[in-house]
This record gives sequence, structure tokens and C-alpha cells, in this order.
Amino acid sequence: MSVKIRLARAGSKKRPFYSIVIADIRAPRDGRFIEKIGTFNPLLAKDDENRIVLDADRAKHWLDHGAQPTDRVLRFLDAAGIAKREARNNPNKAKPGKKAEERASEKAAAAEEAAAAAAAPAEEAPAEEPAAEEAAAE
Repeated sequence: MSVKIRLARAGSKKRPFYSIVIADIRAPRDGRFIEKIGTFNPLLAKDDENRIVLDADRAKHWLDHGAQPTDRVLRFLDAAGIAKREARNNPNKAKPGKKAEERASEKAAAAEEAAAAAAAPAEEAPAEEPAAEEAAAE
């Protein structure tokens, strides 16, 4: 039987509260579980001691028996010093998508055209001004 350490949602609408449970991977998220080993209340401040309550002994027991924690639970276990979570690296995360790159290149091209259009009449304008002054003098 494959077992996971995961979060089971409880609480009311817009007020989440999670139980950290040991469950068969085939069981529904909020359904039947084997054992409850802690709670997680995301509405509390990050430095509040009651935000994450975890029975470390039972978590170690289940990890020794092959239970696989989900990523979020693994973060909790890493913070408690029970398990090690490897840092992830996604260098492409901050890069814009294809459409955003296209919009940026179109915007840059439009700005270059506007700058070129503004520069061309500015060069011709001094040549026209003396002719306008001569016409005004006559």
C-alpha cells in the first residue's frame, strides 16, 4: 500500500484550515485517512507557533515506513529538521512569455519609428524657418 503525508482541507469557505494526515494515495483529499499527525493554519502569522503543529515522532515513524510527503508537507518537515528538501532552481521563471516578448518588440519598434519621425522634421525645420522669416519681412 502506497502512503502519503499530505494536507486535508477543513474549515469554512475562505477560511482554510488543514490537517496533516497519513493517507492512502487512492483516498480523496479530504476523505479517509490512516492517522492525523498535525495541523496547519495558513491564516495565522508566519512566526506564530500555532501555525504549524506537528507530531515529529509520528512523522519520522511514517517516513521510515516509506510514506512520501507532498511538497508542502516536505517544507514543513524541513523547517522542523525532520527531512531534507532540496532547493529547486528554475532559471526561466522570471523570463517573459512569447506573447509578452512580441509585445515588447512591437513597442520598441514603434518607439524607434516615432523617434526617427521626430528627428527627421527637426532637421528640416531650421531650413524652413529662414524662408518663413524672409516671407514675413516682405
